[in-house]
Amino acid sequence: MSNLDWTVLIFTLVVVVVYGVFIGRGQKSNASYLKADNKMPWYIVLLGIMATQASAITFLSAPGQAYTDGMRFVQYYFGLPLAMIVICITFIPIFQRLNVYTAYEYLENRFDKKTRVLTSLLFLFSRGLSTGISIYAPSIILSSVLNWNIYLTNVLTGGILLIYTYVGGAKAIAHTQKLQFLIILGTMAFAGYLLIQNMPDGIGFNDALYLAGKSGKLNVITTEFDWKDKYNIWSGLIGGFFLALSYFGTDQSQVGRYITAKDNTNAKMGLLLNGLVKIPMQFAILMIGALLFAFFSLKPAPIYFNERSYQHLKETKPEQAAVFEKEHQELQIQFNAESKEILKLKENNSPQLIKAIQDFKKTQTEVKALHGRVEEAINNSSYNAEKTDTNYIFLYFVKNTLPAGMIGLLFAVIFLASWGSISAALNSLAACSLKDVHLIFSKEIPDDATELKYSRLHTLAWGIFSIGVAMFATQMGSLIEAVNVLGSLFYGPILGIFLVAFYYKKITGSNVFIAAILSEIAVIAVYQFDIVSFLWLNVIGAAAVIIFSAIGLLFYKQKEVNS
Repeated sequence: MSNLDWTVLIFTLVVVVVYGVFIGRGQKSNASYLKADNKMPWYIVLLGIMATQASAITFLSAPGQAYTDGMRFVQYYFGLPLAMIVICITFIPIFQRLNVYTAYEYLENRFDKKTRVLTSLLFLFSRGLSTGISIYAPSIILSSVLNWNIYLTNVLTGGILLIYTYVGGAKAIAHTQKLQFLIILGTMAFAGYLLIQNMPDGIGFNDALYLAGKSGKLNVITTEFDWKDKYNIWSGLIGGFFLALSYFGTDQSQVGRYITAKDNTNAKMGLLLNGLVKIPMQFAILMIGALLFAFFSLKPAPIYFNERSYQHLKETKPEQAAVFEKEHQELQIQFNAESKEILKLKENNSPQLIKAIQDFKKTQTEVKALHGRVEEAINNSSYNAEKTDTNYIFLYFVKNTLPAGMIGLLFAVIFLASWGSISAALNSLAACSLKDVHLIFSKEIPDDATELKYSRLHTLAWGIFSIGVAMFATQMGSLIEAVNVLGSLFYGPILGIFLVAFYYKKITGSNVFIAAILSEIAVIAVYQFDIVSFLWLNVIGAAAVIIFSAIGLLFYKQKEVNS
């Protein structure tokens, strides 16, 4: 990077950290540190919810996801608006009325302590692992730009954001998320504009869209039903609904954002607007990935977007790399020529256009097959790197195409996006481990100052834990998929516990406790045997808790009759 890029990057990050420390100063109690004194207006709630969900993984991995698999990932969010309505009707009024610190406090009132602790532990395990992955995402950038070891950059990335998270708590997180997200949206929009501007002469937005469409990257709606297909309209509407219901309704990292609201109205407005805004925002980010495919159809693309991984292959297996490069160069010349030919003929629905599209798709398949062989060769080497280069596609474009200054700002954006989600996650993890585990099993009744000290120590501990998890995240492929798969392993049973609590009043704590354990075992078994795609795990987990609870109730009634 240039000196200007470094200046922009460092200045942006320093401003956010200083602002977070400043705005979060003067914490005196847990009501302020964990809940921001319940003073947040709806727009802060909205930006906090979106920033918590839209981590660096969203902006780093989503364009690569669309580049490789098309835009069908957006269907993952189709169940989101419906889930927001259910949460506003059922979840928010209960949490606000009970004035809870964590979502799981309600479960002790409804069931018992062991159910509260179990649910909290499921959340702590899944969110702690996911936060580690979120730390790893921006670490890729530092590692790539500075040519530093990925383990060192994990420590740096996770360590810097701990400064204002540790000091300022929920108040600092809410206000920094506001600043971060406004910078992020503006910068990503400008990056999309520069992507179009950097197309070859005479190629505009419509041309790029046409080419992306012919390559199959604009596959926004997939109607074919397939249990094992990760992204279609059915898994998005049904599986996505249950995942969103669990994530926004029972995951403390999100619940912690809207319980800071002034009142029910502000909490509901923030959540409902999130349901309306999230899909078009994700659509736009995925669109960047589809346009990137068009960009690299018209201009030379690298043989592998993770340059360090490919360099390792060149050094260890130069003969094999040379064969790959020769084939890649020939295919790229052919692919670029065919892309331009399609755009020349696109106004006329002639036999020549049909033939050009067929040739284009054939070459596209050959390029993809070559990429797969290169990837396999890298993975078969002893190099400890990511399994795919999906997370490097947008990064490669930024580094090699955008002007000085803009590169530094986009790198800053990915850090800011990461910090927004990670800081909220650390705050929620600290709240749960303190309130739902530590203070339940401790005989001590701490005063405000002591409890605030414990909250900060829990925040620090989870920060260290998440950095540790990031050290093992290199083999997860597409990070945006990895974090959603991980959530789906646990969100279903957690949601099922809450659904039983809200709507099945006859079920007791012991009954739902056993049902939740059996359901989690069932979800892990279904995933392990690859029976369905991961989005359906949320439906299976929630339904299993309800069914096992109902069976337990029938068994209990039968036992009463027999006695």
